[in-house]
Amino acid sequence: MLRILLIGILLNLIGFMLTAQIPGEMPLYKGAIPNSKPTAARERVDTRPNGTRFIIGTTQPTLTAFIPPKPNGQGVVICPGGGYSGTAIDHEGLAVAKAFNALGVAAFVLKYRMPLDTSCIDRSIAPLQDAQQAIRLVRQNAKQWKVNPRKIGIMGFSAGGHLASTAATHFFENADPAEKDTTSVRPDFAILIYPVISFNDELAHGGSRGNLLGKNYTEVQKFRFSNEQQVTAASPPAFLVHSADDKTVEVENSIAYYLACHKYKIPVEMHLYPKGGHGYGMNNPTTSDKWFERLGNWLKTL
Repeated sequence: MLRILLIGILLNLIGFMLTAQIPGEMPLYKGAIPNSKPTAARERVDTRPNGTRFIIGTTQPTLTAFIPPKPNGQGVVICPGGGYSGTAIDHEGLAVAKAFNALGVAAFVLKYRMPLDTSCIDRSIAPLQDAQQAIRLVRQNAKQWKVNPRKIGIMGFSAGGHLASTAATHFFENADPAEKDTTSVRPDFAILIYPVISFNDELAHGGSRGNLLGKNYTEVQKFRFSNEQQVTAASPPAFLVHSADDKTVEVENSIAYYLACHKYKIPVEMHLYPKGGHGYGMNNPTTSDKWFERLGNWLKTL
């Protein structure tokens, strides 16, 4: 009996050590979630025809860490897309994190809050608060997670690309005005894949804009979250991917962000494909060219 007890304790200790070294999904905030209000609503999972999961109605944000066996010091916070109505957690999140690990890059999948009036005091800033907290958390745990605190980037797909580009252009102040932590929330680089960038009428993805800002948004809000208008000389280097035949998010979104970076002499690389549509994750089915391989080459230049 004593032997069994000791074995159990040892196994629990080993499990704890492994968890500490390679963290899994964890709450994004240690205490109360800022800018939130009590709600009985719970997230649900919708399984798509291709077997991937789409998580809807998230009110409790989490971060899932993937630490590579041979880290190179770089880290990336990944924001899956979903039109600010959910997160395509598998092909725009977990699968991407594993691919990063193969390059030696630590990856952190962010399941951010959905901007809902039922659970957020100010729906428009909730996702940005979560993105900033994710960067803050990775930077604070850089040593434990084998990341260089000056090599932490952010990545986003579609509406997650809007969130990532918002984090890349709105880091001068905390989205949570009550946050006293002075850890920098500026990402060191931004990776934007078929991203929503602009909320201007001629380019906006109406679903993403409406879900984030609600029906009664102002011109000030529209300008604030048109991120091609928010690029400055302090914005981080960027890597963009888009397809010309994207009928969900117009390719001009990426072009506008590229031109804004070019204007301020920010290093930027963009790959435009003639076909591919939208939402293909790492694998554009219309070409043998792999944009993720090109991303790997770009990361080596940083």
